[in-house]
Amino acid sequence: MNPNRVKMWGGRFREPLEAGFERWQRSFGFDRRLLGDELVASRAYARALERAGALAAPETKTILDGLDRLEKKATAEPAWLDASEAEDVHHFVELGLTELVGEVGSKLHTGRSRNEQIATDLRLYVRRGIGRVRALLADFIEVFLARAGELGRTAMPAYTHLQRAEPVLGAHWLLAYVEMFFRDAERLADCAKRVDALPLGSGAVAGAPLPLDRAALARELGFARISANSLDATSDRDFALEFLHGLGFVALHLSRWAEELALFATAEYGFLRLPERFSTGSSAMPQKKNPDALELLRGKAGRVLGAATALAFVLKGLPLAYNKDLQESQEPLFDAADTVTGSLAIAAGFLRAVEFDRERMQAAATTGFLNATAAAGYLAHKGVPFRQAHSAVGQAVVYCLEAGKALEALTLEELKKFRPEFDKDFHGCLKLDAVLAAHDVPGGTAPARVEQALAEAQVRLGRLKEELRAHA
Repeated sequence: MNPNRVKMWGGRFREPLEAGFERWQRSFGFDRRLLGDELVASRAYARALERAGALAAPETKTILDGLDRLEKKATAEPAWLDASEAEDVHHFVELGLTELVGEVGSKLHTGRSRNEQIATDLRLYVRRGIGRVRALLADFIEVFLARAGELGRTAMPAYTHLQRAEPVLGAHWLLAYVEMFFRDAERLADCAKRVDALPLGSGAVAGAPLPLDRAALARELGFARISANSLDATSDRDFALEFLHGLGFVALHLSRWAEELALFATAEYGFLRLPERFSTGSSAMPQKKNPDALELLRGKAGRVLGAATALAFVLKGLPLAYNKDLQESQEPLFDAADTVTGSLAIAAGFLRAVEFDRERMQAAATTGFLNATAAAGYLAHKGVPFRQAHSAVGQAVVYCLEAGKALEALTLEELKKFRPEFDKDFHGCLKLDAVLAAHDVPGGTAPARVEQALAEAQVRLGRLKEELRAHA
């Protein structure tokens, strides 16, 4: 018997594949995760074949029953999947279906190509993946908002160039990350618009050779529209690359957040205490508690960003239409999606558990001349051109450093050496509450503005959750 006969393409070939190449070129080991998507699309296609007159109603029923049985067997008997010699998930379904219902099962492939099948399965996978990641982002944002509310009016230093800059509310700092993750959720929603086109019915390259009602297929599978060009539909992976870039932004923002928390957990900063259930120790140094969860979140970003680069390199030299190179798009896609979903779950758990040292944060916000900008602002309000005010306060800071004093400790007599506009109301503007309140603009760290921003973020989160429920 010709061993190629069990292949979906074997009739043309007289020699079996070389054993090493046979194993090397199979994708079932990783594309089997698309089995659910393949079965959903196959059921819809069977009904479309009946509407097109290519299947009789009893044949459709037999095929649909067989697909249901195949799904149950694959779920109940994982060893059956492990033992399969199928080339890919499409081959597995065809082999399993004919095994269960006989030759009528092979009619399901009428007018259909694996080129359009994998394009359809991947769109279903990415569409579902976008929903899953956006839901995890919503959960993560919710934790940020809860922790921001707990911090209340606790202040902390904000940094530029990793040097203390000005005081902000701790809630304001957390809300900065909320903005990043809201953008990530919006970016993925935008990606979903371009995923939402059904390629099924495109055939191998030129379109299905049957009068398929592709619009009905799209409605059944929940797609907003059908693809416009069969050549593009079977070879397009832009949607997957765009999804990977969206995941890359999530991983990048997780990495930035993890880096900052790892810094703030050091003795040098001391703004937070690492939760033990998300940390490990040292095999050599008994005192150590290491931020392994944060470090892994930071490290895994490279995998996700690398996945997008890997897929871009697969696509960059491909002529139309389908080429086997596209098989290499799947593993980076699956790995990145798994990495980001796992990372978001860990990050949310960490943020729930971490303890903020509010006293240390508050104390740090009152040292290191963080009120110097407010001092320059004071002079500007007195009519001093800001550049001159900046210079005068800079000179006062140098004087303080040499004298071992803080700005607020300078006497009025000392201050007037730098500018005559300094007056007895100056010291009040240097108090932490006054410095914070001075930033009273939308997006600023004045307490009232932060409370408003927190309330607005809660409303935005509610809209996101409603949207997710509507598409569940």
